[in-house]
Amino acid sequence: MKAWLWIGLAGMAGAGCRFLFSQVVAQAHFPWATFAVNLIGSFLLCYLVGGVLQRWTSRKEVQDAITTGFLGSFTTFSALGMEVILLMEEERFGLAALYVAVSLIGGLTAGSAGFYLSGKQEGRI
Repeated sequence: MKAWLWIGLAGMAGAGCRFLFSQVVAQAHFPWATFAVNLIGSFLLCYLVGGVLQRWTSRKEVQDAITTGFLGSFTTFSALGMEVILLMEEERFGLAALYVAVSLIGGLTAGSAGFYLSGKQEGRI
């Protein structure tokens, strides 16, 4: 199967999972769903790229479908950006700054944990 088709199908699945996740997780006063999927996605991407995915399959189109397709559509930087702007429009500047900070630090921490748990101890790509 062509790589673009694998990526498209996996992207459709990732977007569907992202939508379902946002329906289950209550937003309240903080954009918890986007925050959670971005941390989960950071962990999974680094875990898989850290060596686990290569041990599962050597097929590049399957690897790309999982990383670029599924995880690329499951996580979303654009939603984070929109939610920060909405918080700022509501003059909730402190919460907007906190959201950016915990998203960045949380994503890096989750990614580092993913690399570590994958066996890529040095944490380098």
